[in-house]
Amino acid sequence: MNLILLAQDDIVTTTRARVRDPRRLTHLRQVHRAKCGDIMTLGVENGLLGRGELLSLTDEEACFDISALDQTPPAPLPVHLVLALPRPRMLARSIEHATSLGVKRLTLLHSRRVEKSYWQSPELDPAKIHQHLVLGLEQARDTMMPSVETAKGFRPFVEDRLPELLKGRRGLLAHPGMSVACPRGIDDEVVLLIGPEGGFIDWEVEKMLEAGCEGIHLGERILRVETAVTALLARLF
Repeated sequence: MNLILLAQDDIVTTTRARVRDPRRLTHLRQVHRAKCGDIMTLGVENGLLGRGELLSLTDEEACFDISALDQTPPAPLPVHLVLALPRPRMLARSIEHATSLGVKRLTLLHSRRVEKSYWQSPELDPAKIHQHLVLGLEQARDTMMPSVETAKGFRPFVEDRLPELLKGRRGLLAHPGMSVACPRGIDDEVVLLIGPEGGFIDWEVEKMLEAGCEGIHLGERILRVETAVTALLARLF
């Protein structure tokens, strides 16, 4: 936990915050080995961050001085990530990795090779998704909460939603076998589409290319979804 991310419910006054949830309290005691008077990195969800003093720490709560939070969070990546829904364990890691790298817009998409049972996973509960987003922000010392939406129908997404997303943005479809290597260090606003295990089926690839996407690849190796997410974002930006 490189940042103690404070939700609005944690804010007591303009200069004081209070943390009461067991996860953060346990981390403060066992990992940071925090004690009163320590100066720690704090941030307010969707707000500023900076250094603040730990005023008190008990088994029930930790209180902080937040009067000196005056830094803006890191700049977001100029990307809307469209990710075919991975298996639940992989979904959690992918969300955390993408959030740590600066993704602020994420769409979870259904495709032919996505198991329908994945949509029933507890990992898709908004509270669980929020938890993974928080973990990603804490890792990266960021405060700006990403938005996550779902698209359970591939055809409505590719025919209705995708053309709107591509207005003013460059669509990049990451898929094995594409003829163009993933570009490096671009400055464009991007919609990045990544398939499930096994990739998109041919018809899905054709529909996304017809919508205006460019097909790109990362080489001959076939990567796990969370590895591909990290590798593509790092290479693109």
